[in-house]
Parts: sequence; C-alpha cells; structure tokens
Amino acid sequence: MMTFTTGHSIPQTVPPRPPRETLPTMYDLPSESVGEPGLPDEFHDLQPQLLSRMLTLADYSRDQWFTGSDLNLYYDVHYPRWYKRPDWFLAVGVPRLYDGHDLRRSYVTWQEGQNPYVVIELLSPGTEPEDLGRFYGAEDAVASADGIEEPWPMAAESPPVGSEQPPSKLTVYEQWLRVPHYLVYSRPTRRLRHFQLVGGRYQEAPVQAPPPQAWLADLQIGLGLGLGRFEGIAGDWLRWCSADGGWLLTDTEQEQQARERAQAQVLQAAKKSTGHRDERWIR
Repeated sequence: MMTFTTGHSIPQTVPPRPPRETLPTMYDLPSESVGEPGLPDEFHDLQPQLLSRMLTLADYSRDQWFTGSDLNLYYDVHYPRWYKRPDWFLAVGVPRLYDGHDLRRSYVTWQEGQNPYVVIELLSPGTEPEDLGRFYGAEDAVASADGIEEPWPMAAESPPVGSEQPPSKLTVYEQWLRVPHYLVYSRPTRRLRHFQLVGGRYQEAPVQAPPPQAWLADLQIGLGLGLGRFEGIAGDWLRWCSADGGWLLTDTEQEQQARERAQAQVLQAAKKSTGHRDERWIR
C-alpha cells in the first residue's frame, strides 16, 4: 500500500501497475497557490497570453506542445505537494490537451512524461532572489510601485539534507527538471536574461542588444523585446522572432494581415479593370 501526503492511497500489485494508475495526477493535486510572494499585475496576465498566441515551432505541430502560465508545476513524486508556478512555460512532445481530451488543471511531470523545455519568469518586487538564485545581484532588484525595494530573503540553492523545505525555483528548473532554457525578464529595467543548461548547470548565455534578444537554437526561435500593440495596449512586449529577426505574429495579427492582403487584391483588380476600360475608350 502506497500512501501520499495528498491522501491518495492505491494498493500495489504484482506485476506493478503503471504510474498513470498509482501516482497522483493533476486531478488529485491542488491547482491553486496560497501565500506566494509576487502578486501578479496586468502585465503578468497579458504577457504570457501573447507568448502563447504567437508561438510557432518549426519541428512540432500545434498538437505536440503545451504552454502554461501561472499553473502549478509538480516536479517530485516523492514530495507530491511540492510545486512551482512559472509565469510561463513550454513543454514539447506532449499533447495540447491532457490525454488528448481535457484542459489541464496543473502540469504533473511524472504523469506527462516530459519536463518543460522553456521557462520564463517575469520579475516582481521581492521575487528576484527566488527567480535568479545564485545569479541574483543588487542591480536585479525591482522597485515596487512606491519606489521602495521590497526585501526578500535569499532563497537557498537547495534545501538541507533531510529538510522538508522545497528548493528554490532556479534549483528546481536546473537540477530537478533540467529545463534547457530558463529566461528571466524585468519590465522596469527592460533586462532580459537567458540561462542555458550546460553539463547539468545553468550558464548565462549572451543576449543581443539593443533591443534585447535571446536565441534558442535547438527550437529555431528567438525571444526579444519589441514595440507593439496587444489587446489594445501599445508598449514593449516580449515577442518570438525568426532567425532573420522578424517578429512572429499572433493569431489576430495573422487574420489582420490576411484581410489587408485580400483588400489589396480587390483594389488591384479594380484598378486593372478601370485601366482596361480607359484603354478601350482611347482606342
């Protein structure tokens, strides 16, 4: 008999039953966060939507990847209540819908079979040490709305042996999940940082500037900061781009371009028709 802290208890059999049947799933684990620092603002709501809506991957069809934002990410079956809640993440090689038919309540790695491939954190006052770990410096502090930097204790890189304290975000992404690309963006300072997993440890990769732009070679896609309009709001947004630096388009922008092309074709056809009539009149 296996008993989990979730109250989830299933007897084991011989031969063993598969993890999909015996280990906690997204239906068994909480989907809400309680008491976490870094209260989300409107930017934290809109920016992840934009990242998901404009993403296109060369090597994966749309039904072969999933993006989540502010969603519980469970990463250790031995501590099924431990989770992180990335501002945005991408998992490739998984179905868009859970088991091909259901919207996800959370992302449970031992059930999905794939860890996130990209994680993006949007810095908030007080969360910088947790998000950046050993890469945190005084210049990374984000001022709060009243201009006062909110103190937050430096998160430990990993909990002490035997501790029930969850590890920090950076440690989870680096050592537990081994996320190949971890990106952190500060909206007040417009600073984008890119950490790549090299030999099991994150190393900071160069970010082209200005404007800030990181290249994810294995996905054949870049992430940069560009001026644009989303949901009627003009400003600097994180946007995906191609190898030549061209911005990828959201579904709405693609539809707008299609309408503009159709209108241009109608106008062009009308001009040609008018020109033929004028030519006949001259003759």
